[in-house]
Amino acid sequence: MQSSALPRVPTTTVFNLLTLTLSLLLPLPSLPLSLCRTSCGAVTVSYPFAVDDGCGSPSFRRMLSCNDSDLFFATPSGAYKVQSIDYAKRKVVVFDPAMSTCSILQPHHDFALTDVQAALIPPSDDTIFAVLNCSVDSPVANHFKYLCSHDVGGHTCDEMYGTCASFRIFRPAAPQLANQSLPSPSLSPPTSTSTSPPCCFTRYATVKFMTMNMLDCTHYTTVIDAGGLEKSGPLDWTYGIELTYAVPESTACDRCKRSGGACGFDAESEAMLCLCSPTLNATLQALGLATEKSLLRGYHSTQPYLSF
Repeated sequence: MQSSALPRVPTTTVFNLLTLTLSLLLPLPSLPLSLCRTSCGAVTVSYPFAVDDGCGSPSFRRMLSCNDSDLFFATPSGAYKVQSIDYAKRKVVVFDPAMSTCSILQPHHDFALTDVQAALIPPSDDTIFAVLNCSVDSPVANHFKYLCSHDVGGHTCDEMYGTCASFRIFRPAAPQLANQSLPSPSLSPPTSTSTSPPCCFTRYATVKFMTMNMLDCTHYTTVIDAGGLEKSGPLDWTYGIELTYAVPESTACDRCKRSGGACGFDAESEAMLCLCSPTLNATLQALGLATEKSLLRGYHSTQPYLSF
C-alpha cells in the first residue's frame, strides 16, 4: 500500500507567514502622533491641514506654518495670519498684515496665490475685494467695468473715501483745504466738489488675473461677509480674506481616523499613510486596515505607519 506524501509548502510562503505573524506580535517602532501638531496658538490644525511635513494631505503640503503661537498661510505674495479654521463649513479666515484697512494705509501690495492654491483653497464668494484709488484709464473703469460693482451693501466708494481715515487721502479736498493738512479723523469729512478717483468692488477672479499695476490702482482691501455689509458701515466691517477648501475624498483616510490613527503621507513619494496611535488597541485597529504587503512595509519602516 503506497502512502500519500504531504504536499510541500514553499519556503517563501512559510517565511512570509512567519514574518507577518511577527509583525503583528512585535510592537511597531514608536512615532507618537504628537509629532503631528494638532494646534498652533488658539487655532486647531487638523486634516487636511498640517504644520509638520508628512502630516495631513499632500495636496496642502507646506501651505501652513506655525511661528511660535501664530499660524500662517504661505503664498507667493506673503504670509497671511490664520485667524480661524471652520472645519465644519470648510472655511479659513486669514488676514494680510500688509493690507490697507479703514484704519491704516499700507504701501502698494498685491494678493497672489499659486495655481494649486487657487484651485484648492481660493477666496470664497463671501470675500469682497475693494480696489482703490484707480486712475480714470483703469481697465475696471473702462473695458472691464462689468467686473465691478460701484457699491456693496449700499455703500459706495465715496463713502469709503470719506469715512475711513486711511482712505481720506484719496478724496479730493474742498477748495478751502487744498493747501492745508488733512483733517483729524475725529472730524466729519469735508464736502468735496471734485470727483473722487474710481474704485471697484469685485471678486477674487479679477485680482487673480490682473495685478494692481495692470488694474492701475494703488491699493486694495478685502472685506468678509458680503451679504451682511448693509447692516454696518466701513468702520465696522470685518477686514480679511475668507478662503474655502474641499477635503480630498479618501475612504482609507476615513478608516484610518476611525481606528485612532492620523492621515499623513510619505515625505518622498507623497503616498498616503496611516500614522498609527502609540496605544496598542488603536495600533492593532490601524493594522487591520492594510494588506499583508503594507503590513510588512509598515513593520520594517522606521515609523508606525501604513501605506494606502
